[in-house]
Amino acid sequence: MMKSIFVDPPSPAYYENRLFDMTNQHLNRDDTLMPFVRLREALQARGARLDTADYLPQQQSTIEIHEYYSLGVLENYKALLARPDVRLKAFVIFEPPVVEPRLYDSLPELTAAFEHVYVHNTVGDGYSLAGVDASKLRKLYWPQPRRGVISQYWERQERQQRIVVINGNHIPQPVANELYSKRIEAMAALAKFSSVDLYGRGWHKWWSRASMWWPYWKNRRTLMSIYHGACDSKYEVLSRYAFSLCFENMAMQGYVTEKLFDCLYAGTVPLYLGATDIADLIPSSAYIDCRQFASWKELHAAVMALSAEKIEGIRQAGRAFIEGPAYNKYYAGLSPVFDLNSPNNPSLLP
Repeated sequence: MMKSIFVDPPSPAYYENRLFDMTNQHLNRDDTLMPFVRLREALQARGARLDTADYLPQQQSTIEIHEYYSLGVLENYKALLARPDVRLKAFVIFEPPVVEPRLYDSLPELTAAFEHVYVHNTVGDGYSLAGVDASKLRKLYWPQPRRGVISQYWERQERQQRIVVINGNHIPQPVANELYSKRIEAMAALAKFSSVDLYGRGWHKWWSRASMWWPYWKNRRTLMSIYHGACDSKYEVLSRYAFSLCFENMAMQGYVTEKLFDCLYAGTVPLYLGATDIADLIPSSAYIDCRQFASWKELHAAVMALSAEKIEGIRQAGRAFIEGPAYNKYYAGLSPVFDLNSPNNPSLLP
């Protein structure tokens, strides 16, 4: 009998198996769904069926066991606790506390209900371990869509010696170590040197809830002076620039998202701020750590003084990383979550 596996995606927009639909240009921008497509193919090769959770039978089965995984949805799993035909396998928390604090507040209940809970770090950096069954926690490596650079973008030679920022306008939750305000601070400071361009959704919407906080209003005029609207492809925009201000949403151990990898794919040097242990996760030769500078003025001077040879060395270091074995844990980041043996499982690697 084929094993039935169901995954609850982070939004109902991915229901009806749209989580695996590479043709949906809205949901699959820059191939973000590729890790889930590879996962589904790998499970099918093992005789398992993977569907989104809306296909989970409403009626209890007496002959079949269903496996349930949640990608950050709190609302649905409790209704399954009393069903002996459903095993709550893993709960995956992609967002940091600055975005979804309620997920971390729910960790005691989640670790009681699920076999494993995947988080960016298992030591409580950025959240509380009070009441949490820490033996259930597992380290999450943000799953990445591709192995190797995107040649058409990485090889682009005509690049502006400027800094690009690609982020949407959002207001953070009031937690320690948020980097939303630090990102605005950096952009405002770099704008004085006329060397930074901003892309992303919502920055012009001064009337939206995302704009209702002091750092935005304090710097709104400056932000609008560097704003160039949304972009259809992050890779295409990145490929036009030598550097990218690459800030995570929060400074937290182990928290590395697609932002840094997008730069490596496109051959753009990341000016990075985020994971406090980034040097243990990504070779320090592949990015510029913003923490080493005393001011944004100092950072700007150092970056603009880089020789073509130095820039190319950073680009090549990034390429070597995403083409090497140390990258496997990100490329196959869903493998341990869905019991595919290990991050080096050959079915999720080329």
